Amino acid sequence: MTTTRSSMNLRTRAEEGINNGSPESLAENIARLREVFPEVVKEGADGWTVDVETLKTLVGDGGDTDETYGLMWHGKRRALQHSLMPSNGTLRPCPEESVDWHQTQNVLIAGDNLEVLKLLQKSYSRRIKAIYIDPPYNTGRNLIYPNDYQDGIRTYLELTGQRQGGAAMTSNPSSGGRFHTRWLSMVYPRLRLARTLLAADGVLICTIDDHEVSQLGVLLREVFEEGTYDHVCVPIVHNPRGVQGRNFSYVHEYAFFVFRSGRKAICNRIINESEVKWSQFRNWGGESRRADAKNCFYAIEVRKGQIIGFGDVCPDDFHPDQTEFTDDIALVYPIDRSGVERKWRYARQSVDGIRGMLRARKTAYGYEIEIGKTFGLFRTVWNDRRYDANEYGTGIVNKLVPGSPFTFPKSLWAVYDCLLAATRDDPDAVILDFFAGSGTTAHAVAELNRNLGGRRRFILVQLPEPVSGQGAFKTIFDVTRARLCAVGQQISRGSSGHKPDCGFRVFRLDSSNIRAWNPDSRNLRQSLDDAVERLKPDRTDADVLFEVIHRLGLDLSSQVETRVIAGKDVHAVDAGMLMACFSRCIRLEDIEDFAQGFVGWHGELAPEGETICVFGDHAFADDAAKANLMAILDQNGLSNVRSL
Repeated sequence: MTTTRSSMNLRTRAEEGINNGSPESLAENIARLREVFPEVVKEGADGWTVDVETLKTLVGDGGDTDETYGLMWHGKRRALQHSLMPSNGTLRPCPEESVDWHQTQNVLIAGDNLEVLKLLQKSYSRRIKAIYIDPPYNTGRNLIYPNDYQDGIRTYLELTGQRQGGAAMTSNPSSGGRFHTRWLSMVYPRLRLARTLLAADGVLICTIDDHEVSQLGVLLREVFEEGTYDHVCVPIVHNPRGVQGRNFSYVHEYAFFVFRSGRKAICNRIINESEVKWSQFRNWGGESRRADAKNCFYAIEVRKGQIIGFGDVCPDDFHPDQTEFTDDIALVYPIDRSGVERKWRYARQSVDGIRGMLRARKTAYGYEIEIGKTFGLFRTVWNDRRYDANEYGTGIVNKLVPGSPFTFPKSLWAVYDCLLAATRDDPDAVILDFFAGSGTTAHAVAELNRNLGGRRRFILVQLPEPVSGQGAFKTIFDVTRARLCAVGQQISRGSSGHKPDCGFRVFRLDSSNIRAWNPDSRNLRQSLDDAVERLKPDRTDADVLFEVIHRLGLDLSSQVETRVIAGKDVHAVDAGMLMACFSRCIRLEDIEDFAQGFVGWHGELAPEGETICVFGDHAFADDAAKANLMAILDQNGLSNVRSL
């Protein structure tokens, strides 16, 4: 998709009104040129361009040109810059929209995922075990997230109707000259930020369809370097009835699995009981004799067809294929029908771990020990009726969330198996989905915990994109939240044993709680007066506390306790790792009582590491009160004190 400096822009000439052809005739010429020389018509900044150097090469008039491997498009450099720009936003807690706020470890965030990914960097860098994303498929109807702005928070608020402005998300018609580039500029910075969150043993799973599968594959190899990371593309049959095209009926989509090279990142697949294939536990062929592995020659104890234990070789070295029954017990050795002593597939010290895979089958020659393969590697093509998005995607969502605007959400079990492959052996995995949609990822996490046990938890991010029409939901985020509530109720009703965490904390992306220094040259005095109060007047203690939490790198699910000390609210996070007070006007005469209460509570909490103490500048009536408190805290070992 590279263009050269010799490219001619076709669309701009028509828009400038040059009278050498109407837009219709230009479109005709472009179509003819693309038919004959498809390599030379590319997407440019403002429309279709002709790569003159490539055209010259094709007609025999080309010389050497600079050639590099990679995926290039107009706007790539700017998209990269957007991923590097710090966010000036914060995540405001919404306990009233949450479920089980004080106990849950799950997080649901309403906001533009580019800004949210930046805010998650400190708290979750290298901590995410699985990232599952289902980005918008570039079909031309999807709304494309904007990237052409400097102030991401302001534009986000305008997009979602929280602030008056002219920003709007638009569709991405395939007739546009930048059909692929807009989509790539959207997904590129988000993948770069996701990479820094992924744990060393983590797995990125990204689903896509034919529109962008080629571009995405190359882009993933750039962001997750080939050689450092392995890349596997798995077709998943998600619509067995097919979507009728002109020449083909499309029945599948793709899931890219990306993980560090040289490690076992994908767990083994559990084979259903009906699919288990049984074979002899006794080795055959080359290197299958007893002498080839002496620790693989031992007795298997069988009572009336049931394997009950594993014994040693008889001391008299007499070990036929089956001894006479003694108390209904038979000892079976790996001896074939010709009397040749062979060996079992696994050593004696390993059989306890595979006992459930063995069975004793009675034959005319005695007992034959068989092994059933109950697990195996995941295959590179997934075709299971449970992946049908109509039945297990749309059907499930419509049942849980009547009136949902989603027409073709992911099958719950397709997402379940993706996460199973990445986290089955990690019961405490943190799972991130920053294109949350209808909330299928959260539903799959709850089902994994219910079926396998464990405390896997999710972080979901969804743009509160307005829903058109007069339905029951105003935004997509409202649908996400409604499904999570319904899933929690459904699982709570149906679980008699282990009940997974189905709560979630809601946060909403907003501008920082701390005023930025933005003086008005026409009224500097007022600007200076405003700067004295650093915290915005419409923000709560909880708003400020959680901004401190994520900026210090603590978990958004951190436990918070609040105690009133000398009439002021003091907050302790994670058993005293952070202690904060944003109350106003602590007077000099109150400092002694406040400080003693503060230090005493810290002693009760007894945190394992160093405590960070944070106060608002406005918390003190004057500098003397602030200085006295700092001195008392320092005398008691609380020297890491910061102010806002």
